[in-house]
Amino acid sequence: MSSGLWQQAALLPLTDAWRGLERCLGRGAPALAWVGAGLLAGWWVYVPAHELLHAGACRLAGGEVRRLEIAPLYGGAALARLLPFVAAGGGYAGRLSGFDTRGSDLVYLATDLGPYLLTLVPGVWWLRRAARAGRAFAFGASLPVALAPFLSLTGDAYEIGSVLVTRLPPWTGPVARQLLRGDDLWLRLAAIAAAAERPLWPIWLGALLAAAAGLAWALLTYGAGAGLAALAGQPTLEPVSRQVMSS
Repeated sequence: MSSGLWQQAALLPLTDAWRGLERCLGRGAPALAWVGAGLLAGWWVYVPAHELLHAGACRLAGGEVRRLEIAPLYGGAALARLLPFVAAGGGYAGRLSGFDTRGSDLVYLATDLGPYLLTLVPGVWWLRRAARAGRAFAFGASLPVALAPFLSLTGDAYEIGSVLVTRLPPWTGPVARQLLRGDDLWLRLAAIAAAAERPLWPIWLGALLAAAAGLAWALLTYGAGAGLAALAGQPTLEPVSRQVMSS
């Protein structure tokens, strides 16, 4: 693949979002408010769905779910009455704070990856379909689903990268695994900075590689979703100006 094609692939999420917004705003100024309203509504629904998919993926893969925290703003109190493992509250919008992979990294990865099936189907397809139809509210609502891998770059994406990196020989030890693995990059960096382990530079390098691996995973996930969307009749969005010229 040429450098130009690599660049296009890397920029595809940004170009899809920008061109979709252009199409929606072509319907008039109120469309921006509808995009914003759709974004808020989509985020409110997606947060608990995302966390429940983490829990479901963990259980399906053979793990155990002990505690899933969801903020009351996102329906945590209502869900806690329905599901015994859900607790309302926590320091995040939602977080699977208590789970057991039974020592399996495959279960760990499955737990992390579960919610991002929605990016593959219908996320990118939904974004492009709503954009082509100029449906501002639906386009806004699709953004958290389609772009979820990038919203998680310091969370799940980093955690996926950290699991992969700590399977490589320089970082397989218990100290490296404890310092590197987690779903909050900033907490991991703080833990590394405060660690008594010396030398620390291999751990810092591992964190950098884990973050890079998370970014690569996010791009690959969106690319796979884009490929499935194209197969389902929603190819890459063309620039609005080109659309006008071709018509």
